[in-house]
Amino acid sequence: MTADFPVSLIPDTALSVAGLTDYIRFLLEQDEQLRQVWVTGEVSSAHHHRSGLFFTLQDPDGVAGIKCVAWTSQLAKLVQTPTTGEQLIILGSIRVYPQRGEYQLSVWQALPGGAGLQALRYQQLRNRLSAEGLFDPQTKRSLPTHPQTIAVVTSPTAAAWGDIQKTLKQRYPGLHILFSPATVQGEQAPHSIVNAIQRVERDGRAEVLILARGGGAVEELACFNHEGVVRCVANCSIPVITGIGHQRDESLVDLAADASVHTPTAAAELVVPAIAKLYTDHQQRVAALHDAVYDQWKTAENQLQQIQNRLGRLRLDRQVQQEIQALTWKRQRLVEVTTRQLQQAAQHVDILQQKLATLDPKAVLLRGYAVVRQENGAIARSALELAVGQELLVQLSLGEVKVKVMEVGNNI
Repeated sequence: MTADFPVSLIPDTALSVAGLTDYIRFLLEQDEQLRQVWVTGEVSSAHHHRSGLFFTLQDPDGVAGIKCVAWTSQLAKLVQTPTTGEQLIILGSIRVYPQRGEYQLSVWQALPGGAGLQALRYQQLRNRLSAEGLFDPQTKRSLPTHPQTIAVVTSPTAAAWGDIQKTLKQRYPGLHILFSPATVQGEQAPHSIVNAIQRVERDGRAEVLILARGGGAVEELACFNHEGVVRCVANCSIPVITGIGHQRDESLVDLAADASVHTPTAAAELVVPAIAKLYTDHQQRVAALHDAVYDQWKTAENQLQQIQNRLGRLRLDRQVQQEIQALTWKRQRLVEVTTRQLQQAAQHVDILQQKLATLDPKAVLLRGYAVVRQENGAIARSALELAVGQELLVQLSLGEVKVKVMEVGNNI
């Protein structure tokens, strides 16, 4: 237990919060120097409201900044409307707001002061990296259609991380989400973001990476224009999607990424399709396929009916019957011609057989004739060809006889 603090020790001069704030406001607003003060600086962020234009004026080195407001009734009187990146000379007065415990510069006039140093540095860095090809559209990689593992680099305490998780789970349940935490604001942010991306690359499981941060002023998003972060995103081994802030102006990281959108939620919507939409698209394709098949079937059915109608008009059955009759007649004619030629051939063969029988030497021998052959096999046709003592071979109808010439005469 703690002892009660003695009331007697509390000085009578102790102030309430309202009292302290009123005292500070009195000091600031009654100061002659602050009631009409000229301030130079660079506009780091600006946004319009129905009540006026709210912007932040910052030193070029980013050491200090002050919130400013140009009320709607005063905007038309300004020589130069405050725009992000411009160097201005502001005339105004300090006002304190007790409810928020803040002070801001109420702007009476704004004069051009030349291009802001931060804007010049931004443009120079953009031109140099662009010349190296880091923003070349041809180097952009396509995103995977249905990634199963997605890495997210953002702050673990930011609303962006919760928005991304919720969106991914609603659109594509079952995803594997790898979270690589990083600081996304302040001096340590560039180094932290680079380390977070490199962790994802070393892990090797992610198919795509989301680099995200919620909305904020330009000075709060300065880490996304850091050269080290831009090069890390451009050289990342996996596709990178950026969903950074709600500002209209693109950061250099957006230009280096493979795809960029303006919010973390939009990045989550871009990286995966919605299951419900996939199902709807599938149903539409099924219906379209069914219609196409049905149309083809109906077309084929109509063509078949047309062919049947044409066949009916042509009376092909009668034509087929006529062709059968013609073929039958031709077959009969072929059989008749073939039979006649066969008979003629048989008769010719008989005549030839008779001629052969007449010319057959054996038939002559059967009638008592003989064939005399010399030793060399030649038929002896004349007695003058033979000599006494010459052996001859006599061929009879039945068997052969060898004889010797005893006498040769020329009597016929």
